[in-house]
Amino acid sequence: MSFLSCDGSEYTLQGPAGGDDITGLSAEPAHYQLLSELGRGFNNLSQVNMARHIPTGQLVAVKQTNLDECTEEELLQLMNEVLLSRLFRHPNLLTSRLVFSSCCQLWVLTPLMAYGSADTLLRTYFPDGMSESLIAYLLYGVLKALEYLHRMGYIHRGVKASHILLSGEGRVYLSGLHSVYSMMREGKRMRTVFDMPHHSPALLPWLSPELLRQDLHGYGVKSDIYSLGIVACELVSGRVPFQDMPPTQMLLQKLRGSHCCLLDVAPFPLGELGGLKVSRSGVDSGIGESVATGSLTHSTTAPPTDRPQSPGPKNHSATLHNLVQLCLQQQPERRPSASELLTHTFFKQVKRHTSDSFLSLMYPAVPLASPEDPPVSSPPTPSCHTPASATADSTEAVWDFS
Repeated sequence: MSFLSCDGSEYTLQGPAGGDDITGLSAEPAHYQLLSELGRGFNNLSQVNMARHIPTGQLVAVKQTNLDECTEEELLQLMNEVLLSRLFRHPNLLTSRLVFSSCCQLWVLTPLMAYGSADTLLRTYFPDGMSESLIAYLLYGVLKALEYLHRMGYIHRGVKASHILLSGEGRVYLSGLHSVYSMMREGKRMRTVFDMPHHSPALLPWLSPELLRQDLHGYGVKSDIYSLGIVACELVSGRVPFQDMPPTQMLLQKLRGSHCCLLDVAPFPLGELGGLKVSRSGVDSGIGESVATGSLTHSTTAPPTDRPQSPGPKNHSATLHNLVQLCLQQQPERRPSASELLTHTFFKQVKRHTSDSFLSLMYPAVPLASPEDPPVSSPPTPSCHTPASATADSTEAVWDFS
């Protein structure tokens, strides 16, 4: 494939329906000024930066991947993601709009997601969980994307908070196309598949029991619905269900039908966090192993007057409880489809938002802006080596649009 070559060849893709189209931008590395780093992803092989297209001044996100450091399997994953970007056209799917290579580095450009990921929002602004209105807003966009993928015959297999992105205009995007798997075989759609995705252990909390079981029954699109239920718990409480458990115990809990999703438990008071140990093992989730992680992360970065205060015990609506229970049904056939969930009573609160109403949903979160600090590079010098800021112990991207 030409996009894997080292001769500066380009591979331009049309954008999906909706706005944020950047296909008119150039495929020349020297035309981009790399600004602040947004994070890392794809097994720590990719670095994500905010960048400015110098000729137009437009801000974009640039993911750079050193192809020389990728295994053959990882190269196939990259190829699959780029090719699927040509196939999928949906306003709630973040596809690769402009892809080109420069000196053995693959550059993938997407519109800048100014509010970052739902995972980042949780850790930075909502350590004890989001409001139901914001949760409904995010999950509705994800369900629209899943409805489209499932209709096309694909399973996402990577639905989690760090793959839910939000633009500055309020559009919800589902990313993570490298994990997508087709259910089509010889022109026919299969009801179940048996492929086990090659994910890091950090993704296990979101995966369905039938996918983890790896038996003769296989799994289908309802596996994504289970993952959506886990995401709902994540957004509600600010912590990832099953995150504290060893993989074997987690699998046993899921096979037994344990939801491990405590929606109405009081969060840890900020005054009691001092004696809690902060875990760093939940790197890919961006949440850590406890709500304390998110709270402490924010408390070290925000001014005292801006820190979110821990609320009292939460009493969530019956419709939210029902939504979560439906998604986390042990038997896949008992879970509703994405299309059916879009008509659930919980989403009646999702209306056509104006700019003001959307900002009220997001408060106190603020969108990314062009930094005043000196840029990472201006313009970048082509190099076949990993960027200097990449280290072996770097964490996964908090904005994971890989």
